[in-house]
Amino acid sequence: MKTKVGAVVAAALIAAPLAAQAQNLSPGFYVGVEGGLNFVHNLNPNIAGQTNSPRVGFMVGGVVGYDFVGPRVELEIPYRRNNVATNYGLTNVQSIAAMVNVLYDFFPQSMISPHIGAGVGIARVTASQTEFAYQGIAGLSVVLEDSFRISLDYKFFGTTNPNFAGASYRYLNHSAMLTLAYKFGSSPVAPPPPPPGRASNYMVFFDFDRSVITATAATTIKQAAADAKAGQRTRIGVTGHADRSGADAYNMALSLRRANAVKDQLVREGIPAANITVVGRGESQPLVQTADGVREPQNRRVEIVLN
Repeated sequence: MKTKVGAVVAAALIAAPLAAQAQNLSPGFYVGVEGGLNFVHNLNPNIAGQTNSPRVGFMVGGVVGYDFVGPRVELEIPYRRNNVATNYGLTNVQSIAAMVNVLYDFFPQSMISPHIGAGVGIARVTASQTEFAYQGIAGLSVVLEDSFRISLDYKFFGTTNPNFAGASYRYLNHSAMLTLAYKFGSSPVAPPPPPPGRASNYMVFFDFDRSVITATAATTIKQAAADAKAGQRTRIGVTGHADRSGADAYNMALSLRRANAVKDQLVREGIPAANITVVGRGESQPLVQTADGVREPQNRRVEIVLN
């Protein structure tokens, strides 16, 4: 088991730099839901002659946390339920807990990142009194777009000894779960266009890995077209750019798609296609300097120059 876990962690450490697609690197709050399977250790009742056989059960829960970009702190409310076969038949064992977890993401700038953590809190196991609870956490996260994260986690969960049916039990639990979390944050906002008749440069921004014109971008393009017609600008340069996540060749093609999308919008606004020159620069001319693999919203742009 330890060998398999070590292999998974080693693969993650190799894959993360290769994946090199950054998530939202701004600190912020996140919320999530979790679910999966759990297995209870032998409960070790101190009743002579009694044996028991735990079975795989389910668990569900929710988390609310704050991501400091690397370290994370979260409040988790997990519910676990198992059936345990004893000498006297099936016994239902349930637990609900409130845990404060501290976690650390090893590659917060990457699409794939392993993490570890620990938590402490309180738990109520079946009909016992509230017990002190603790857990260790190890997992792997995959970032989807800028704000969504899917995590696969292993958690070892335990409590001080609860009492049930007149006996003291040792409650130890292994859980494997998936967590879907959403991190709150804002998308970049393009600066307002300059007053008509005086502008010669405009800039529009795009969502990650997208070439679709947003409502904000459409407004800027409309203003650029109006100023071009009012100032009798007959040569318009449209240059597309991409951030540094992904391969160079892919980013070059993406920057051209973005530039052509802006050109098409300008044509719809009444600018002759023959007056527009389209160029793609890929990730070669970032507006904000970043390391390779980093998603930078300000670099996902198209520049419009009126001549």
